[in-house]
Amino acid sequence: MISTVTGHFNKFNLDVITNGEDFNTASEILFTADIDSINTNSDQRDAHLKSEDFFHAAKHAQLEFAGTKYEAKGDEAKLHGNLTIKGVTKPITLNVEFGGIVKDPYGQTKAGFTVTGKISRKEFGLTWNAVTESGGVVVGDEIKVNAEVQLIKQS
Repeated sequence: MISTVTGHFNKFNLDVITNGEDFNTASEILFTADIDSINTNSDQRDAHLKSEDFFHAAKHAQLEFAGTKYEAKGDEAKLHGNLTIKGVTKPITLNVEFGGIVKDPYGQTKAGFTVTGKISRKEFGLTWNAVTESGGVVVGDEIKVNAEVQLIKQS
């Protein structure tokens, strides 16, 4: 492992239900992503990630994060929840930076967040690896989670 590979999901959904503008009162935070939409800018790598070696998209079409608790202190917060990948569910905690709430020029009220964290891919059954000529591994265990989130208030 000599470099960081980045990627994203082209098809995903995030639903947040809260009372007013206080996200501490969120009764639902649910994120899902379609595994088949993974994009690392390499068709060969994406196909391998969708295979049984990694996500096994044919059997596990989505990953899911269900938030259980949002704890804010000023502009920083912790989002606790359960992440399910490849049929394995584990509790995780993500760091959240609250960017604020504004009304845009089109009359939409929007809230912005930066979400970061780290998970162990092996804890979710993503254990495939290979050894390089020099004896190193091809894939590291730590996965960094980075998301820029913008929510639009619904009536």
